[in-house]
Amino acid sequence: MGSLRGDNLLIKAFLETAAPRGANVVLLLEIVMGIGLLLGARLARKGRFRQHAWCQSAIVLLNLAVVTVMMIPSFHVYVLPGVPAKLGKAYYALATTHGAFGAVTELAGLYILLSAGTSILPEKLRITKYKVWMRTILVLWWVVLLLGMATYTRWYVPHLFRK
Repeated sequence: MGSLRGDNLLIKAFLETAAPRGANVVLLLEIVMGIGLLLGARLARKGRFRQHAWCQSAIVLLNLAVVTVMMIPSFHVYVLPGVPAKLGKAYYALATTHGAFGAVTELAGLYILLSAGTSILPEKLRITKYKVWMRTILVLWWVVLLLGMATYTRWYVPHLFRK
């Protein structure tokens, strides 16, 4: 497949990883969910709020399932035993940062879902400035997605880090 230069870098990196199939599926799902959130935001800008709510809610709930089934167990087995002693190493630092930001972002997404989409929360706990909250969470989601991609690359694409 040639060298790791130019346009071949991403293709070679993705096709020649040490990642298990589950990690590849999670990566693709997260990318699709990130794009889906952008499309959902577009629905809101077009005034299609019901479709926006369904889209964003489905993605937040799907992500909760992915995090619960795939990410938390992986973090528990491969990262947590090295925390805090090995946080100086990129392997642990990236995964821990991704996990921390991801947890905050997912919880905030669930809070928005409960606040805007249900009457479960008491009135005084519901948000009123939806745009600010939703835009902030969308930006945070993409930060977490990029951190997840960096974590995936560090963990499963070792030939990028060889000298």
